[in-house]
Amino acid sequence: MLSIRPASIEDVPLILELIRELAEYEREPQAAIATAEDLIRDGFTREAAPKFRVVIAEWDGRSAGFALFFYNYSTWQGRPGLYLEDLFVRPVFRGKGIGKALLVHLANTAVKENCGRFQWQVLDWNTPAIDFYKSLGAEVMKEWLTMRVENDALQRMAALRDEEQ
Repeated sequence: MLSIRPASIEDVPLILELIRELAEYEREPQAAIATAEDLIRDGFTREAAPKFRVVIAEWDGRSAGFALFFYNYSTWQGRPGLYLEDLFVRPVFRGKGIGKALLVHLANTAVKENCGRFQWQVLDWNTPAIDFYKSLGAEVMKEWLTMRVENDALQRMAALRDEEQ
């Protein structure tokens, strides 16, 4: 019934579709501006190491969800970590254990690849997901706040270098 497989370049249209469905669920459809070219360039070309990996969950041969992840590095642990950027299960497939299976699959990947931790973020209003993650042993890191610089603010920050010289 359920299978989890690595995504290939042929899955890029499906990955984009799932990303847009996730953005809709997270109430920010306008924020999903990634293109097929972006995903191909950063995840599926042979010129450089991929910047991310994707696994696709299928239920009876139909695409049910995905997880997109990449590696970060813990200077304190001296080991890589696996960072889950996005996990999404289509509503029609929820309640079948697919989300849990994707998380377990990634936990196994982290263990096999000697990662010191497996982490992700969750929206503070998504109580069902938070409760679900806690039931799997995840800990909410309340003392850590996410900081983000993007768009014009990123350009302004980068320009500070020019002012210092």
